[in-house]
Amino acid sequence: MARNKLPPRPRTAAVVDAGADAAGADTGLARLRELGYTQELKRDLSVLSNFAFSFSIISVLTGVTTLYSTGLTFGGPATMTYAWFIAGGFSMAVGLSMAEICSSFPTSGGLYFWSARLSGKHWAPFTSWITGWMRV
Repeated sequence: MARNKLPPRPRTAAVVDAGADAAGADTGLARLRELGYTQELKRDLSVLSNFAFSFSIISVLTGVTTLYSTGLTFGGPATMTYAWFIAGGFSMAVGLSMAEICSSFPTSGGLYFWSARLSGKHWAPFTSWITGWMRV
């Protein structure tokens, strides 16, 4: 996949440290310098914090309680079981795609920045604006 080559912006932003590889070189820091940013924040989430953040975004209990009776009434237990795994597979594909993009552009304004960089110079302001309003 070819990336859009925009000139690096000479400003700083809050970013996430991508960690170091086995040789000790910080590849996240090198990628940020390539994008024209300086590192300001470090990632420091415990396993419990990461789980709590992910669980609150997923909101499993809200979705299960509102759609459980509808699924059982119109589809039955087998349909709900298969649908759970199919939807989980598609959600995993979306998550893996976003993780790949995130590792390419490790900035704190992730979605806005990704949409601007991936859409090109002409559409960048519009796609960032649409992305912001879709996330509200």
